[in-house]
Amino acid sequence: MQDIRTITVDLDDTLWAIDPVIVRAEKALYAWLQEKYPRVTDRFSSEKLQHMRENIATEYRDKSHDFTFLRRKVLGEVSATAGYGDAPVDGAMALFSAYRNDVEIFPDVRPALKALGEKYCVIAVTNGNANLDAIGIRDLFDDVVSASMAGAAKPAREIFDIAVRTGGAQSHETLHVGDHPEADVVGASNAGLRSVWVNRHGNDWPDHLQRPDSIVKEVGELLLLLGFQS
Repeated sequence: MQDIRTITVDLDDTLWAIDPVIVRAEKALYAWLQEKYPRVTDRFSSEKLQHMRENIATEYRDKSHDFTFLRRKVLGEVSATAGYGDAPVDGAMALFSAYRNDVEIFPDVRPALKALGEKYCVIAVTNGNANLDAIGIRDLFDDVVSASMAGAAKPAREIFDIAVRTGGAQSHETLHVGDHPEADVVGASNAGLRSVWVNRHGNDWPDHLQRPDSIVKEVGELLLLLGFQS
């Protein structure tokens, strides 16, 4: 991989585990609604709110990649139904965002990205809505490309094309690093990028999918893969 000039990096489940973060954020949001706007939770269970997000994603297919839009839309609808207008929405979104960005970064991540940034242009590429300033790692990236700004989510080619242009190299000079076999590896490969699968849990590669160029257990192993001195 001597010709690599740009490294694009997935966020959720590559740099931190996202499932416990979202579960905690959802619980905190629902408890906040129960306390501040009880008519919402009297009418809507947490399961019902999740079902509404799924329905809205189907209804607004052109916005289904924008998780912030979907959540605001649900909150707006349930708040209006409960007779609060849109009063709860901004506060609810702020609270959810605070919990959503309270992540535990894997210990290998910061030193690895810091070292990579000294040699490569490093771009965050995410389907999610993480706030890197709030998390405290924005300094590790030259830029950020999200599904909401790209108008498409991985594995769509559009988001990778924007990431390549943002990084300033050609697609074959760009290496994408991520945990998801289809969204990250197949999506990047189909867009002409090189790919590395971060397999922290020792999962088997799905046989029906195109294999990545390399597999690592953690982001820190990229340094050895790319020829950094140990």
